[in-house]
Amino acid sequence: MDVRMDGRRALITGGSQGLGFAMAKRFAESGADVALLARREDTLAAAKKDIESATGRKVSIYSCDVGKADQINDAHAAVTREIGPIDVLVNNAGSSQHGRFEELTDRQWQDDFDLKLFGAIRLTRLVIPGMKQRRWGRIINILNIGARAPKAEGAPTQVTRAAGLAMTKVMAGEYAPYNVLVNALLTGSIVTEQVRRRHERLRKNATLEAQIAEEGKRVPMGRMGTAVEYANMACFLASDAASYITGTAINVDGGLSPVI
Repeated sequence: MDVRMDGRRALITGGSQGLGFAMAKRFAESGADVALLARREDTLAAAKKDIESATGRKVSIYSCDVGKADQINDAHAAVTREIGPIDVLVNNAGSSQHGRFEELTDRQWQDDFDLKLFGAIRLTRLVIPGMKQRRWGRIINILNIGARAPKAEGAPTQVTRAAGLAMTKVMAGEYAPYNVLVNALLTGSIVTEQVRRRHERLRKNATLEAQIAEEGKRVPMGRMGTAVEYANMACFLASDAASYITGTAINVDGGLSPVI
């Protein structure tokens, strides 16, 4: 099946690296124009150059802290001026903050909710009216498998991800009559920049490749997934091929999650 997104305009938060970058590139390969939001201007510029040279599609970039409401409003206004109304929104911005419950501060909790939950809420509110009017839209919330199966010391990130799962279901029910489809992808063990940074931080004697192979042993498939594999599923959900799928959360984890 040839999954296409010709003529669509996609906005991806956290789009300059990792899964966000992989999804942006896959969307562009499928014919979409993409806009990327992230905080760092240098990584945004590098992502734009890479995707445009590889695909020939237009890529717009905006430096934006998705945890701040005023920056979201400004970025959305700039995006729509440059590429037009958004057809596909991917709420991907986030971090993997976690710790012992009683040691987490109010500030840590609030920052996590502002970035992962309220960032998605605020940006979705901006794109929904146009999607409803055009009677076509796709919203993909990027969560992780901890949203369904949280573990000890998984707060605050797994709590905010669980809230994102509930939000996905609520929005899917409200906007299905307008052909605005809302789904979530639950990330498992995927090779991204976070894995590389963790390797550098821990400074193990093992090479990065050895660490990836070792971490892959805990996955039923025996390996970690790739960002390209993840992006393929996102592209399917963002396309007309997924025209009867809404209100669902798909594990992209090689069978790692204990919950389906």
